[in-house]
Amino acid sequence: MKNKKLLLVLLALLTALVLAACTANEDAGEPEGADAGETEEGEGQDEEAAGEKVLRLNNGVEPTSLDPSIGFDQVSWDPLNNLMEGLTRLDQDHVAGPGVAEDWDVSEDGLTYTFHLREDANWSNGDPVVAEDFVYAWKYMLEPANASSAAFLAYFIEGAEAFNNGEGSAEDVNITAVDEKTLEVVLEAPTGFFLDVLTNPAFFPVNHKVAEENPDWHAEADSFVANGPFLLESWDHDSEMVFAKNPEYWDAGAVNLDKIHFAMVNDENTQYQMFETGELDSIGDATSIPAEMSDELIDGDNVFIGDYGGLEFFRFNITEEPFQNKNIRKAFAYAINREDIANYVVKNGVEPAYGFVSPGFTTPDGGDFRDANGNLVEFDPDTAKELLEQGMEEEGYSELPSIVLSYNTSDTNKAVAESIQNMLSENLGVEVSLENQEWNVFAEAQQNLELQLSRSSFINDYSDPVNFLESFITDSYMNRTGWSNEEYDELIEKGKTETDEEQRYEYLYEAERLLAEEMVAMPIRYYNTVVLEADHVEGILRHPVGYFDLKYTDVTE
Repeated sequence: MKNKKLLLVLLALLTALVLAACTANEDAGEPEGADAGETEEGEGQDEEAAGEKVLRLNNGVEPTSLDPSIGFDQVSWDPLNNLMEGLTRLDQDHVAGPGVAEDWDVSEDGLTYTFHLREDANWSNGDPVVAEDFVYAWKYMLEPANASSAAFLAYFIEGAEAFNNGEGSAEDVNITAVDEKTLEVVLEAPTGFFLDVLTNPAFFPVNHKVAEENPDWHAEADSFVANGPFLLESWDHDSEMVFAKNPEYWDAGAVNLDKIHFAMVNDENTQYQMFETGELDSIGDATSIPAEMSDELIDGDNVFIGDYGGLEFFRFNITEEPFQNKNIRKAFAYAINREDIANYVVKNGVEPAYGFVSPGFTTPDGGDFRDANGNLVEFDPDTAKELLEQGMEEEGYSELPSIVLSYNTSDTNKAVAESIQNMLSENLGVEVSLENQEWNVFAEAQQNLELQLSRSSFINDYSDPVNFLESFITDSYMNRTGWSNEEYDELIEKGKTETDEEQRYEYLYEAERLLAEEMVAMPIRYYNTVVLEADHVEGILRHPVGYFDLKYTDVTE
C-alpha cells in the first residue's frame, strides 16, 4: 500500500477507536470489552501447505449469539449469513433471489406465499432442511418468553404481532408446513418487499430436531448445525472462529474457499498491523478504519468504498424539558454543521445527513428516495436562533433547563458529541454537558426514556425505506423518544400495505417530511463501508443493505 512506512509509524501513536455498525437493535453488539484474539499461525501454515484456500477476517468481538433470533447485531449476523441460509438470499445484484426455496407462488391478492424448498437442501449433519424447520424458528422468534429483538420484523405475517405481544397464540401465526418441502405463509396485508425481508438472518431456519434435543445447539461448534455455504468447524470463544466449506450445502460447487478464520480483535491499531503483515486478508467490515488515517487510506491501494444503508442520529426525549417543544428541537437540529462532522470528525468518506432515509433506495420511477424527498434539515444558525427564541417564548423560559447529551462509549462517538456540544454553544449560545455510558447501561437507559438527548444509530434490516421510518410509530421498541402521532402511524401503515408502488412511496415521503417537521430526532450522517482488502482476495459480496456474503469469495496465489 502507498505510504506504508508512514502509516505504520503513525499507527504506533493511535489510540483504540471503536465504531461498530449496528442493526435495527440500536448499536447492540458494538465491539467492547473483548480481548484481542491471536491468529493460529502454525495451523494456518499447515492449511495453506495442504493447498487449502483460506480467508482470514476479523469479526471484532465474540458474536452476541449464533441463535438467529437472538444475535440481533452485525457481529452475529455477518457470521450467520455465511453459516446459514433462508428461503431467499441476496444475489450479486443485491436482489432477493432463491435460497433454500428454489421457487415460490404468490396468490393474486398478494397475501399467501407458497415456498417450494430444494430437495437437496440439507443441514451439515445430513438432515434434510424441511418446512417445519422454518415454522419452528419463526415461532421461536415470536415467542414472548424468548424476548427476541428481531420479532417485530415478522409482524407482516398474520397473527405474528398478536402472539408476540401476548394477545394471541402460536397456533394463530399463519405459517404452515404443508409437507416436508412446502411452506405456506399468509400475510396480514400485501407486502411487496416481503421476499427481501426474508433475507434477514432472523428468518433463517433452525433444525427443529436438534434444537428440541439441545436448546443450546448454537452455543458451541460441536453442536452447531449449519445449512449455508460453510459450517462451524471450531470456536475458541472471544478469540477465533473457524469455518469450513459445508459439503452438505445444496450449492457447494459454487463455494471456492476451504476455510475462513474469524479473529476477534477490537483494536484498530492491532487489526491494521495484522492486515499489513498478512495475518488478516481484509479489515473494516466489523471494525472501523481509524478516522485519523482515513485520508491516506482512502487514497491508497486495496480500498473498497461502498454504500451501507444506515444513519447516525440523536434522539430527543420529548417527555423531558425542554424537548417537549418542537421549535426548540428544530433549533438544535438547524444549529449542527453536518458537513463538518462528516468531513473532519468521522471522515472515511461518509456523507452528511439532511434527511432520515439514507441514499440507495430506488423509487418506482428509477430515482433515489433521498433525491426525491430532498433535504429536510439544513445548517442554518440564523434560523436556529429564531426557532430557539420562539420555543423559549412558547414555554415561558427565560433560560433553558440544563441539558445533558449522552452517548455510548467510543472515541468516535465522543468526538461527534464534542463537536455537537461546541456547535450548540457557538451557534445557539446553549451550553450542553456530555456523559458517556457503556453500551448495556446506555441502551437500557435510552429505552426507559431516562436520557434527555442521546446518540443513536440505525442499520437497515431490509431494503425498503419504511424500515427506518417504522421505528417511530407509537410504542415501537425502536421509538425511544416518547413521541406518538396518529397521522404518522397511519402513513407508515399505508407505506407497508399499499400495493400501488408510486402511491406507497408518496406515503413514505410524507411520513419522512412529518418526522422532520416534528424533529423528534436529528440526523447527523449516513453510514458507508470502507474496507481494506488484500490483492489476492476477490469476490467478497458486500450489500448496501444486508450482511457480507462469502459464498463466491476466492483467494488466489
